Amino acid sequence: MEWLTHSQTGFRQAARYLLAMRLALVTLLLIAMAVAETTVTLAHRAEALILCLVYAVLATLAWLWFTRRPPRSALTVSLTLTADLLLIGLWLFLTGGYTNPLVSLLLIPLAVAIIMVPLGQGIVITIAGILVYTALMLWHTPVTREHHGTDLAQLHLTGMWVTFAMTAGILLLVVGTLARQLRQQQAQLARVRESRLRDEQIIALGLSAASVAHRLGTPLNTLTLLTGELKSAMETGEDCADDLNLMEQQLALCSSHLQQLSSAAAEARTARLETLAAGDWMARLKESATLLWPGARIKWCAATTRSRVDVDTTLDQAVLNLLANAVTASPEQVSVSMQQGHGGWVQLIVEDHGGGLDLTGHGAPGEQPVPSENGLGVGLFLTNATIQRMGGNLKARTSDRGTIMIIELPGHGAAGQKTGDAW
Repeated sequence: MEWLTHSQTGFRQAARYLLAMRLALVTLLLIAMAVAETTVTLAHRAEALILCLVYAVLATLAWLWFTRRPPRSALTVSLTLTADLLLIGLWLFLTGGYTNPLVSLLLIPLAVAIIMVPLGQGIVITIAGILVYTALMLWHTPVTREHHGTDLAQLHLTGMWVTFAMTAGILLLVVGTLARQLRQQQAQLARVRESRLRDEQIIALGLSAASVAHRLGTPLNTLTLLTGELKSAMETGEDCADDLNLMEQQLALCSSHLQQLSSAAAEARTARLETLAAGDWMARLKESATLLWPGARIKWCAATTRSRVDVDTTLDQAVLNLLANAVTASPEQVSVSMQQGHGGWVQLIVEDHGGGLDLTGHGAPGEQPVPSENGLGVGLFLTNATIQRMGGNLKARTSDRGTIMIIELPGHGAAGQKTGDAW
């Protein structure tokens, strides 16, 4: 089964629109040649016709390429759009250069580039279009070897009208469709992210409930033993004051745990942040991880910072997602530590000794949802989204000895700007 990134999926979906644009351009060029032949005799009719056919073949091959093996980088799309400019410019060179009324067709690849490729590449393509137009002003062949002043003037005016109508139609059908598609994908991604965040809150609340149930086990067992002792004491007439005091303490402890569960539920509903000392937060993570993976060999190093951080249950779940990946990749040993970073930041470090996380072609960890066999794709993407929502960022360093994941969070009251540490 072939896994595709979001950009690859977008390029595959855009392939048919690019094919429609290119075939529409070829059709327009052929129609323009046919109309011009009714008035004048083109000087390079055969060359221009062959170029149109070559353009149509290349457009079809590009469509097959993008559909079956969509590129991973926008640079490939930029190169194909630049090739569009060159082919259109070459056809214009053979049919009068900048005097050809169809010269405005050079704007169509530029409009598509603005939507499909990054800004930097779009600027380069725009400059290339300007250079092509400039070259057509300096070097071009005459439309015809004969003089047809009146006919050429009328043909030029008619061609300007046709060019405007066709350009407007192509921009509406191709560029407009691509723009709507991009907006729909962004809206869908936003809905998925919001739904996942709600799911994280529910999971975090369930984890809090399980943790509280685990902590309630000890006082409830104590109360059970005390009940048996009280029954025996009542039969023998012994003093029960000490047992009653202990029962009162254990009941207060149970009440405290239940209040913590209620607070966790309120925080999950309102997404309210909780300010904790770094060591206390790490202890809470340890308790949750021990409950989830009682047999895992996780080494919890003492926190070396006294900073306070703003956390919530979704952030706990994000860290537990990283721990789940680490335990899966390296069940023999995982280490967790917390230290003070630069500028008041707090760093939580999760280190494993697995095969290493492959980030080739995917940029920073969690920037793109790239599913993989090890389960480090979509979960890592959502973990990164949760950390960024808290004002932090996620870094990774891989080697043959394993993977180190670094969660950077701003200390309580910090500005929340990302650090510039190089990894």
